[in-house]
Amino acid sequence: MTGKIIDGNAIAERIKKEIRDEIEKLKKKHNGSPCLTAVCIGENPATKVYVKNQKQTCEEVGIEYGMEQLDGKIKEEELLGKINELNKSDRITGIIIQMPVPNHINARKIQMSVAPDKDVEGMTPPNLGNLVYAGINPVVAPCTALSVVECLKSTGVELKGKETVIVGHSEIVGKPVTLMLLSSLLESVTPTVCHIATRDLTSYTKRAEILIVAVGKAGLIKGDMVKDGAIVIDVGINRVNVKDEKGNDVIDEKTGKQKKKTVGDVVFEDAVKRASFITPVPGGVGAVTTVLLLKNVLHLWKMRLGEPDITYKIL
Repeated sequence: MTGKIIDGNAIAERIKKEIRDEIEKLKKKHNGSPCLTAVCIGENPATKVYVKNQKQTCEEVGIEYGMEQLDGKIKEEELLGKINELNKSDRITGIIIQMPVPNHINARKIQMSVAPDKDVEGMTPPNLGNLVYAGINPVVAPCTALSVVECLKSTGVELKGKETVIVGHSEIVGKPVTLMLLSSLLESVTPTVCHIATRDLTSYTKRAEILIVAVGKAGLIKGDMVKDGAIVIDVGINRVNVKDEKGNDVIDEKTGKQKKKTVGDVVFEDAVKRASFITPVPGGVGAVTTVLLLKNVLHLWKMRLGEPDITYKIL
Protein backbone atom coordinates (compact mmCIF):
# COMPACT_ATOMS: atom_id res chain seq x y z
CA MET A 1 0.00 0.00 0.00
CA THR A 2 1.13 3.53 -0.77
CA GLY A 3 -0.89 6.29 0.84
CA LYS A 4 -2.50 9.06 -1.18
CA ILE A 5 -0.87 12.45 -0.56
CA ILE A 6 -3.12 15.11 0.92
CA ASP A 7 -2.07 18.11 -1.17
CA GLY A 8 -2.15 21.09 1.19
CA ASN A 9 -1.12 23.50 -1.56
CA ALA A 10 -4.11 22.50 -3.70
CA ILE A 11 -6.49 22.84 -0.73
CA ALA A 12 -5.00 26.25 0.07
CA GLU A 13 -5.43 27.50 -3.50
CA ARG A 14 -9.08 26.45 -3.51
CA ILE A 15 -9.79 28.21 -0.22
CA LYS A 16 -7.82 31.28 -1.32
CA LYS A 17 -9.93 31.60 -4.46
CA GLU A 18 -13.13 31.30 -2.41
CA ILE A 19 -11.91 34.05 -0.05
CA ARG A 20 -10.84 36.34 -2.91
CA ASP A 21 -14.17 35.94 -4.74
CA GLU A 22 -16.20 36.63 -1.61
CA ILE A 23 -14.15 39.69 -0.66
CA GLU A 24 -14.57 41.13 -4.15
CA LYS A 25 -18.36 40.80 -3.89
CA LEU A 26 -18.46 42.34 -0.42
CA LYS A 27 -16.23 45.25 -1.48
CA LYS A 28 -18.70 46.17 -4.22
CA LYS A 29 -21.64 45.83 -1.84
CA HIS A 30 -20.18 47.73 1.12
CA ASN A 31 -17.54 49.94 -0.52
CA GLY A 32 -14.82 48.97 1.94
CA SER A 33 -12.05 46.47 2.63
CA PRO A 34 -11.02 44.22 5.53
CA CYS A 35 -7.75 45.11 7.25
CA LEU A 36 -5.38 42.85 9.17
CA THR A 37 -2.87 44.52 11.49
CA ALA A 38 0.23 42.74 12.73
CA VAL A 39 1.88 43.77 16.00
CA CYS A 40 5.65 43.18 15.97
CA ILE A 41 7.70 43.73 19.13
CA GLY A 42 11.44 44.07 18.59
CA GLU A 43 13.58 43.01 15.64
CA ASN A 44 13.54 39.40 14.51
CA PRO A 45 14.80 38.36 11.04
CA ALA A 46 12.48 35.34 10.86
CA THR A 47 9.49 37.50 11.80
CA LYS A 48 10.35 39.97 9.04
CA VAL A 49 10.24 37.20 6.45
CA TYR A 50 6.96 35.90 7.86
CA VAL A 51 5.38 39.37 7.87
CA LYS A 52 6.48 39.95 4.28
CA ASN A 53 4.87 36.71 3.15
CA GLN A 54 1.77 37.41 5.22
CA LYS A 55 1.38 40.83 3.61
CA GLN A 56 1.74 39.38 0.12
CA THR A 57 -0.84 36.67 0.77
CA CYS A 58 -3.30 39.20 2.19
CA GLU A 59 -2.95 41.46 -0.82
CA GLU A 60 -3.57 38.52 -3.17
CA VAL A 61 -7.10 38.12 -1.79
CA GLY A 62 -7.91 41.80 -1.26
CA ILE A 63 -7.13 42.21 2.45
CA GLU A 64 -5.27 45.36 3.46
CA TYR A 65 -2.28 44.72 5.69
CA GLY A 66 -0.87 47.03 8.32
CA MET A 67 1.99 46.62 10.76
CA GLU A 68 2.72 48.15 14.15
CA GLN A 69 6.47 47.88 14.70
CA LEU A 70 7.18 48.43 18.40
CA ASP A 71 10.44 48.76 20.30
CA GLY A 72 11.69 45.51 21.81
CA LYS A 73 12.13 47.25 25.17
CA ILE A 74 8.51 48.40 25.37
CA LYS A 75 6.92 47.89 28.79
CA GLU A 76 4.10 45.39 29.03
CA GLU A 77 1.64 48.03 30.28
CA GLU A 78 2.46 50.26 27.31
CA LEU A 79 2.02 47.35 24.92
CA LEU A 80 -1.37 46.52 26.42
CA GLY A 81 -2.36 50.15 25.93
CA LYS A 82 -1.35 49.99 22.29
CA ILE A 83 -3.38 46.86 21.70
CA ASN A 84 -6.36 48.51 23.36
CA GLU A 85 -6.06 51.37 20.84
CA LEU A 86 -6.09 48.85 17.99
CA ASN A 87 -9.10 47.11 19.54
CA LYS A 88 -11.03 50.39 19.39
CA SER A 89 -10.07 51.25 15.81
CA ASP A 90 -12.98 50.99 13.37
CA ARG A 91 -10.53 50.60 10.50
CA ILE A 92 -8.94 47.37 11.78
CA THR A 93 -10.74 44.07 11.20
CA GLY A 94 -8.28 41.69 12.81
CA ILE A 95 -5.14 41.80 14.98
CA ILE A 96 -2.31 39.27 15.06
CA ILE A 97 0.50 39.32 17.61
CA GLN A 98 3.67 38.15 15.89
CA MET A 99 5.69 35.64 17.87
CA PRO A 100 8.13 35.44 19.51
CA VAL A 101 7.85 38.40 21.88
CA PRO A 102 10.69 39.60 24.15
CA ASN A 103 11.22 37.62 27.36
CA HIS A 104 9.90 40.38 29.63
CA ILE A 105 6.52 40.24 27.86
CA ASN A 106 3.89 37.69 28.90
CA ALA A 107 2.84 36.36 25.49
CA ARG A 108 -0.33 34.70 26.71
CA LYS A 109 -1.47 37.85 28.52
CA ILE A 110 -0.89 39.90 25.38
CA GLN A 111 -2.80 37.47 23.16
CA MET A 112 -5.70 37.45 25.61
CA SER A 113 -5.88 41.25 25.50
CA VAL A 114 -6.96 41.23 21.84
CA ALA A 115 -10.69 41.91 21.51
CA PRO A 116 -12.59 38.67 20.67
CA ASP A 117 -14.17 40.33 17.62
CA LYS A 118 -10.66 41.13 16.29
CA ASP A 119 -9.02 37.88 17.37
CA VAL A 120 -7.90 36.61 13.97
CA GLU A 121 -5.99 33.71 15.55
CA GLY A 122 -9.02 32.45 17.47
CA MET A 123 -6.95 32.23 20.65
CA THR A 124 -8.81 34.43 23.14
CA PRO A 125 -10.78 32.66 25.90
CA PRO A 126 -14.23 33.55 24.48
CA ASN A 127 -13.37 32.20 21.03
CA LEU A 128 -11.67 29.06 22.34
CA GLY A 129 -14.60 28.60 24.73
CA ASN A 130 -17.05 28.47 21.83
CA LEU A 131 -15.41 25.25 20.67
CA VAL A 132 -16.64 23.49 23.80
CA TYR A 133 -20.29 23.65 22.74
CA ALA A 134 -21.33 20.85 20.39
CA GLY A 135 -23.55 22.01 17.56
CA ILE A 136 -22.38 25.65 17.75
CA ASN A 137 -20.12 26.51 14.85
CA PRO A 138 -17.33 29.06 15.56
CA VAL A 139 -16.81 32.37 13.74
CA VAL A 140 -13.03 32.06 14.19
CA ALA A 141 -10.80 29.29 15.54
CA PRO A 142 -7.08 28.45 15.78
CA CYS A 143 -5.83 28.27 12.19
CA THR A 144 -3.64 25.17 12.47
CA ALA A 145 -6.44 23.20 14.10
CA LEU A 146 -8.82 24.31 11.35
CA SER A 147 -6.22 23.20 8.81
CA VAL A 148 -6.11 19.70 10.30
CA VAL A 149 -9.89 19.44 9.91
CA GLU A 150 -9.75 20.72 6.31
CA CYS A 151 -7.10 18.13 5.44
CA LEU A 152 -9.20 15.37 6.98
CA LYS A 153 -12.36 16.45 5.16
CA SER A 154 -10.49 16.62 1.84
CA THR A 155 -10.06 12.83 1.90
CA GLY A 156 -13.79 12.31 1.49
CA VAL A 157 -13.69 9.56 4.13
CA GLU A 158 -16.58 9.45 6.59
CA LEU A 159 -15.13 10.52 9.95
CA LYS A 160 -18.06 9.50 12.14
CA GLY A 161 -16.97 7.31 15.03
CA LYS A 162 -13.43 6.83 13.72
CA GLU A 163 -10.84 5.85 16.35
CA THR A 164 -8.70 9.01 16.42
CA VAL A 165 -5.44 9.57 18.27
CA ILE A 166 -4.08 13.10 18.71
CA VAL A 167 -0.43 13.23 19.80
CA GLY A 168 0.18 16.60 21.45
CA HIS A 169 -2.13 18.69 23.64
CA SER A 170 -1.16 22.31 22.93
CA GLU A 171 -3.61 25.22 22.93
CA ILE A 172 -2.77 25.84 19.27
CA VAL A 173 -3.42 22.34 17.89
CA GLY A 174 -4.07 19.40 20.19
CA LYS A 175 -6.77 20.83 22.44
CA PRO A 176 -8.75 22.77 19.81
CA VAL A 177 -8.54 19.89 17.30
CA THR A 178 -9.97 17.54 19.92
CA LEU A 179 -12.85 19.92 20.59
CA MET A 180 -13.49 20.42 16.87
CA LEU A 181 -13.62 16.69 16.25
CA LEU A 182 -16.22 16.46 19.04
CA SER A 183 -18.23 19.39 17.68
CA SER A 184 -21.04 17.34 16.16
CA LEU A 185 -23.73 15.73 18.28
CA LEU A 186 -24.02 12.82 15.83
CA GLU A 187 -20.97 12.81 13.51
CA SER A 188 -18.01 13.14 15.89
CA VAL A 189 -14.95 10.89 15.91
CA THR A 190 -13.80 8.94 18.97
CA PRO A 191 -10.69 10.82 20.16
CA THR A 192 -7.82 9.90 22.45
CA VAL A 193 -5.25 12.56 23.35
CA CYS A 194 -1.65 11.55 24.02
CA HIS A 195 1.14 13.78 25.35
CA ILE A 196 4.59 13.78 26.93
CA ALA A 197 3.41 11.82 29.96
CA THR A 198 1.70 9.09 27.91
CA ARG A 199 3.13 5.63 28.53
CA ASP A 200 3.63 3.24 25.60
CA LEU A 201 2.68 5.71 22.86
CA THR A 202 2.87 2.99 20.20
CA SER A 203 -0.02 1.08 21.77
CA TYR A 204 -2.23 4.09 21.08
CA THR A 205 -0.97 5.10 17.62
CA LYS A 206 -1.19 1.55 16.21
CA ARG A 207 -4.94 1.41 16.84
CA ALA A 208 -5.67 4.85 15.33
CA GLU A 209 -7.79 5.00 12.18
CA ILE A 210 -6.94 8.70 12.17
CA LEU A 211 -3.55 9.76 13.56
CA ILE A 212 -2.85 13.46 14.15
CA VAL A 213 0.65 14.35 15.33
CA ALA A 214 1.54 17.85 16.57
CA VAL A 215 4.55 17.71 18.86
CA GLY A 216 7.51 19.29 17.07
CA LYS A 217 9.88 16.32 17.36
CA ALA A 218 11.34 14.95 14.14
CA GLY A 219 11.01 11.18 13.71
CA LEU A 220 8.70 10.74 16.69
CA ILE A 221 6.29 8.48 14.79
CA LYS A 222 7.98 5.59 13.01
CA GLY A 223 6.34 3.60 10.24
CA ASP A 224 5.64 0.59 12.47
CA MET A 225 3.67 2.85 14.83
CA VAL A 226 1.04 3.50 12.13
CA LYS A 227 -2.00 1.27 11.63
CA ASP A 228 -2.47 -0.08 8.10
CA GLY A 229 -4.96 2.13 6.24
CA ALA A 230 -4.81 5.00 8.73
CA ILE A 231 -5.21 8.66 7.77
CA VAL A 232 -2.07 10.42 9.00
CA ILE A 233 -2.04 14.19 9.58
CA ASP A 234 1.46 15.45 10.38
CA VAL A 235 1.42 18.95 11.86
CA GLY A 236 5.07 19.02 12.96
CA ILE A 237 7.59 21.35 11.31
CA ASN A 238 11.21 20.62 12.16
CA ARG A 239 14.53 21.70 10.64
CA VAL A 240 17.05 18.86 10.63
CA ASN A 241 20.50 18.24 9.17
CA VAL A 242 20.75 16.61 5.74
CA LYS A 243 22.72 13.34 5.90
CA ASP A 244 24.45 11.38 3.16
CA GLU A 245 24.08 7.61 2.63
CA LYS A 246 26.69 6.94 5.33
CA GLY A 247 24.92 9.13 7.86
CA ASN A 248 27.37 12.02 7.68
CA ASP A 249 26.32 15.66 7.67
CA VAL A 250 26.13 17.25 4.21
CA ILE A 251 27.77 20.66 3.78
CA ASP A 252 26.48 23.17 1.23
CA GLU A 253 29.34 23.85 -1.20
CA LYS A 254 28.19 27.42 -1.87
CA THR A 255 27.76 28.58 1.73
CA GLY A 256 30.01 26.16 3.59
CA LYS A 257 27.19 25.65 6.09
CA GLN A 258 25.33 22.55 7.16
CA LYS A 259 22.52 21.68 4.76
CA LYS A 260 19.07 21.59 6.37
CA LYS A 261 15.69 20.24 5.37
CA THR A 262 12.17 20.56 6.73
CA VAL A 263 10.47 17.43 8.03
CA GLY A 264 7.45 16.60 10.16
CA ASP A 265 7.01 14.52 13.30
CA VAL A 266 6.25 11.39 11.26
CA VAL A 267 8.87 9.40 9.33
CA PHE A 268 7.11 10.02 6.03
CA GLU A 269 9.02 7.51 3.89
CA ASP A 270 7.89 4.64 6.13
CA ALA A 271 4.42 5.87 7.13
CA VAL A 272 3.34 6.49 3.51
CA LYS A 273 3.67 2.74 2.89
CA ARG A 274 1.05 1.98 5.54
CA ALA A 275 -1.31 4.96 5.47
CA SER A 276 -4.34 5.37 3.21
CA PHE A 277 -3.88 9.17 3.23
CA ILE A 278 -1.00 11.26 4.58
CA THR A 279 0.04 14.91 4.66
CA PRO A 280 3.57 15.75 3.50
CA VAL A 281 5.87 18.25 5.24
CA PRO A 282 6.20 20.78 3.74
CA GLY A 283 3.14 21.14 1.52
CA GLY A 284 0.53 19.77 3.90
CA VAL A 285 -1.07 21.27 7.00
CA GLY A 286 1.18 24.37 7.00
CA ALA A 287 0.10 25.47 3.53
CA VAL A 288 -3.58 25.38 4.53
CA THR A 289 -2.96 27.13 7.87
CA THR A 290 -1.79 30.32 6.16
CA VAL A 291 -4.97 30.82 4.13
CA LEU A 292 -7.25 29.98 7.05
CA LEU A 293 -5.83 33.01 8.85
CA LEU A 294 -7.26 35.02 5.93
CA LYS A 295 -10.57 33.21 6.22
CA ASN A 296 -10.71 34.22 9.88
CA VAL A 297 -10.20 37.84 8.77
CA LEU A 298 -13.05 37.44 6.27
CA HIS A 299 -15.35 36.01 8.94
CA LEU A 300 -14.61 38.87 11.35
CA TRP A 301 -15.25 41.40 8.59
CA LYS A 302 -18.55 39.76 7.64
CA MET A 303 -19.59 39.81 11.29
CA ARG A 304 -18.93 43.56 11.47
CA LEU A 305 -20.84 44.10 8.24
CA GLY A 306 -23.82 42.15 9.53
CA GLU A 307 -23.52 39.58 6.76
CA PRO A 308 -25.07 36.11 7.27
CA ASP A 309 -23.27 32.76 7.06
CA ILE A 310 -20.15 33.61 9.08
CA THR A 311 -19.31 30.35 10.82
CA TYR A 312 -17.23 27.27 10.11
CA LYS A 313 -19.06 24.02 9.52
CA ILE A 314 -16.53 21.76 11.25
CA LEU A 315 -18.16 18.34 10.85
